[in-house]
Amino acid sequence: MSQKINCLIVDDEPLAQQVIETYIQKMPSLVLVGKCDNAMEAYEVLHNEKIDVMFLDIQMPVITGVEFLRTLQNPPAVIFTTAYPDFAMEGYDLNITDYLLKPVSFERFLKAVNKATEHIALQQQSAQENDATATDYFFVKEDSKLVKINFSDIDHIECMKDYAKIFTKQRMIVTHHTMKRFEEVLPPLQFVRIHRSYIVNIPSIQSIFGNIVETPKGKLPIGANYKDELMKVVSGGGELNEAKFIC
Repeated sequence: MSQKINCLIVDDEPLAQQVIETYIQKMPSLVLVGKCDNAMEAYEVLHNEKIDVMFLDIQMPVITGVEFLRTLQNPPAVIFTTAYPDFAMEGYDLNITDYLLKPVSFERFLKAVNKATEHIALQQQSAQENDATATDYFFVKEDSKLVKINFSDIDHIECMKDYAKIFTKQRMIVTHHTMKRFEEVLPPLQFVRIHRSYIVNIPSIQSIFGNIVETPKGKLPIGANYKDELMKVVSGGGELNEAKFIC
């Protein structure tokens, strides 16, 4: 299945929005997540949704597209849309993907989307390479010695105040560490917090029934505030992807 690309249109002109929306609907790989009339609406969408490509108008009231883009720490791939070609050049120091001159033709739209798709693919490849070179272990202090623990060996971790029990495939290790510290160290694509006191290694999950997660090392409670995130992970939003969830 080809990857879906989530798109956001930010433009105060309804006709311009309609043109881009029509073009997006012509391409099965593109998904229109939202349409915004101004930067404040766009900020809310970016904060709450995963956006891969943003079609951003430059000339908007209150705050321009360029000014808005400068406020974003981790923007998606950005394609400027404008009726004024001179303004489009302002965006290139902000590492935009492309710009479309209104009225936008479908041929030119397609070229910009192809560039954005390549940009996204390169970013994903870079992230995978960084993951591959990252360490897959950490050290904790147990009594008077430092013990190396591989991420893959962990079944789950139970934290209580300032100390923790790390249940590995081989044994249990007691150490002085907080839940916050484990959340900083453990890779988020491999581990998920299921309770205020428990973090579980996703590949160790054998079953979920009611408010219980079962692993080879026991049955763990699921906290009410963590169940939605857990179900999102096992239904395709995390390490256990759609191919592994066939209910």
